[in-house]
Amino acid sequence: MYGFGFGEERSLRFRIAEYMKALAALLIIVWLFKGPLKLEAYNDYMVYAIIALIFAFELLSVGKWFGVTISGIVFALAKGAFWTSVFLFFGKWLGLSETFTGENATITAGTMFAYAVVLTIAGLLLSKFDERRIDWKVEKKAYEFNGASFGEVKLNGSGKAYPVKFGRKLVGWVIDGDLTVEAETPIGKVTRKLLSPVAVWTSEKIAVKKTSPDPGFVKRANELINPEGLYRDKNKASVVDLGVVKVYEGNGFEYVKVPFVEVISTPAGEEVKIGPMRLRDGRVWKPRGEMLTIRELTNGFQLTRVGERLTIQTEEYTIEVSGDRVTYRSGDEVLSLGETVSLRSGDISVTVGRGRAKLRIEDVVISARDGTVRIRVGGKTHTIESREACNLVLRKAKEIVEEQGVEMVEGLGIDRAKLNARVKELIDELMRYLG
Repeated sequence: MYGFGFGEERSLRFRIAEYMKALAALLIIVWLFKGPLKLEAYNDYMVYAIIALIFAFELLSVGKWFGVTISGIVFALAKGAFWTSVFLFFGKWLGLSETFTGENATITAGTMFAYAVVLTIAGLLLSKFDERRIDWKVEKKAYEFNGASFGEVKLNGSGKAYPVKFGRKLVGWVIDGDLTVEAETPIGKVTRKLLSPVAVWTSEKIAVKKTSPDPGFVKRANELINPEGLYRDKNKASVVDLGVVKVYEGNGFEYVKVPFVEVISTPAGEEVKIGPMRLRDGRVWKPRGEMLTIRELTNGFQLTRVGERLTIQTEEYTIEVSGDRVTYRSGDEVLSLGETVSLRSGDISVTVGRGRAKLRIEDVVISARDGTVRIRVGGKTHTIESREACNLVLRKAKEIVEEQGVEMVEGLGIDRAKLNARVKELIDELMRYLG
């Protein structure tokens, strides 16, 4: 199984683990001085609390450096058992009750040390399993494919669909055929002709009628499906959905689910679930519905949908949609549409929204807000106190973003000549307000 890191030591989970470790140390000190503090009546309760905290902070610390793995969880339990055995071994001279030292005791230093040894052996054996790559298999079965719809995402065309299984669970399909993907976005419909083979990660049954398989295609598809190569590029958004393992990483958003651990991280907050415990910091949006990804196995196209979030990647551009917010990136050109719209590329930036606007084109800067317009051009600065002039800048800035945005989405990039002409036109109109 893979190890997935969750923001390393900055993560909420690891911060809580450190707090629990400090709390366990403080509670041990309190337990040592239970006599002077007149807390003997709570002796057993404090011991149980110390043991619980030891296991809690060890489990919460799993994956701090190498990611969460099955062996990592087992080693954490082994460490918890070892530290508990040390505590109980020396604690018997410091006031442990017969609950932990008597003949009928179930939690003793000896038993916890034995657990630590056995769990360590189990962890070492499981670490060999962790080193293995997650395997899923393209089956030697073929079904007729005649298109599939996933709401705003449609996969059109025909060919043969081969099921992909992880164990006995259907996790996706590999399709051989002539395919075109369509996705509705706030900046228009994105259409892309796909090169076979195409992987569709979904548990939905997109084909049911059997047909004859191509053994050569099955062999090639199995060779191409490599999750580490396809999905663990840290510089790009990624998605994996295998039922027992779910990973989605996108712009400012991370969702990871592995056995015993679920992590959701967004700019607005973070939530960590460890077994039955749920810890939350800030406001967290949790993905609803099934994750979907459509990817060319021999090319650079990938479409990912998680709830209302949609990411489309090609060799030329990336589109990310989250609610009403759309971000388009191509090289150093970035177009963002939403409550605030903006356009950026090198020495060019245009931003407008919430009653303010700013244009920076080479050595020209125009800003407008609260009825005031400031213009800096040719080393000179001009100020215009006019609500009408301010509204003019807001309107023209939005028109420039929308106009250039169309050029970008069509793959033509920013038209600097047209942009400079529109800015000169705006400056000429503003100069009238200066008399």
